Amino acid sequence: MSITHGIQLAVAPVFLLTAVSGMIGAVAGRLARIIDRARLVEDRARNAEGDALQRSIGELQELRARGRLANACIALLTTCAFLIGLTIIVLFLGEAGGLQISRWAVGSFLAGVGSFLAALLCFLAETYLATRLLNFQLVSRT
Repeated sequence: MSITHGIQLAVAPVFLLTAVSGMIGAVAGRLARIIDRARLVEDRARNAEGDALQRSIGELQELRARGRLANACIALLTTCAFLIGLTIIVLFLGEAGGLQISRWAVGSFLAGVGSFLAALLCFLAETYLATRLLNFQLVSRT
């Protein structure tokens, strides 16, 4: 009976792992697009001069900042997944082994949620930078 209860306790944080894995996929996709765009801008910059070169350099700096934010987001999400996995192990071992380690489970779970929230902030900052680069002058002409 104790093992069944331990499994029930340990399964609850798995739902957070599902959200984390989906977010890692989304951020990894954004990072891939940032890298592709940076390669395109670098290729154009090799043959550019004057204002075009300066615009390319500016865009590359923005893309670098976005890439760093996406990398930080992925690192925080990976840390979150690790801590949630640790929470699952601690909950199961605590219940199955009769160990009094619930504080460890609470600590690792809260640290995992903190990492998730920090990752969301990085994601928000990256999307803000991405939309700041957009130029809506053509839309305002109509």
